[in-house]
Amino acid sequence: MEIATESLTLTTADGRIPCHLAQPAAGGQYPAVIVVMEAFGLNGHIRAVAERIAREGYVTLAPDLYARFGSPVVSYDEIPKAIEYMKKLDDAKVMAEVGARIEHLEGWPEVRAARIGITGFCMGGAVAFKSAAHHTVDLKAVVAFYGGASLAGDSALLARIKAPVLALWGEKDELIPLDQVQRVEQTMRRLGKTYESKVYAGAGHGFFCDERGSAKLAKPNRRPPWTPGPADRWFSKYLK
Repeated sequence: MEIATESLTLTTADGRIPCHLAQPAAGGQYPAVIVVMEAFGLNGHIRAVAERIAREGYVTLAPDLYARFGSPVVSYDEIPKAIEYMKKLDDAKVMAEVGARIEHLEGWPEVRAARIGITGFCMGGAVAFKSAAHHTVDLKAVVAFYGGASLAGDSALLARIKAPVLALWGEKDELIPLDQVQRVEQTMRRLGKTYESKVYAGAGHGFFCDERGSAKLAKPNRRPPWTPGPADRWFSKYLK
């Protein structure tokens, strides 16, 4: 599907936030997906992901959560620097930012306002989980890539989630041990949530990103395909 892309700046109560917008070039209304960046900033990989999803028939919006720090983009070999920026984020402000993006999307004529989902990667995966707990009415589907396992012990937060959640993990993820992955699943099941979890054999942290040296999904299937992969099917099931 042919798409149109645009870099735009949206005004919120907390300031002006740069975003990457991608959407089908053909007219009409489409479901929308908010794409939440990794700790490395709004880089080429996240923009490409937003565009990949848009080609499947979605309006996608990727906000720069580091805007208040000058919109830095950190290279993948500068992990300590990325962690430094990530630690500067305030959860309440991030949730407000996601809420503002939802509000913008709901007001756009190209968007089916009742069909908005969220996906995120690493840090963004945790943000996706938290957003589902804070924006329970507006978000209708969640896909979290290798992020959010640290929330396994926060039953109160997970209990607020209403949207169906798909979580994708790497078996060899050096940052997220499998026991954490299992705890998330156990907690979500115990709470009666619509939840699916997939662990990719041999995959390390960041396996969906071709630009990361830690993308260790065994060849030839180095990266789980977006189409007709689990994430695409999840959004298609709950947003279309």
